[in-house]
Amino acid sequence: MIVTDYALRFVDVVAVRHDTTAPAGPTTVIRLLSLLPGHWACTPQVAADRIRLRIALDEDVDRTAVSRTVAAVLADAALHGWSVPG
Repeated sequence: MIVTDYALRFVDVVAVRHDTTAPAGPTTVIRLLSLLPGHWACTPQVAADRIRLRIALDEDVDRTAVSRTVAAVLADAALHGWSVPG
């Protein structure tokens, strides 16, 4: 699920663990952040089965770029068992 707020300055991306054999949130968030572009300003909120990333939008980072990139990153084998619902 991708939700925009703060007058379109940020986008929240929520990933959930759908496979209990997959690593929990604290391990997965490290893997997830390491695969995202290094210049993205991102604040994670982590639980065992849920990760929320608040990503700052700017002239180089828009909602479309976030959606495409997060989808590609979650397809990585290191993140098996996690997905963005909806």
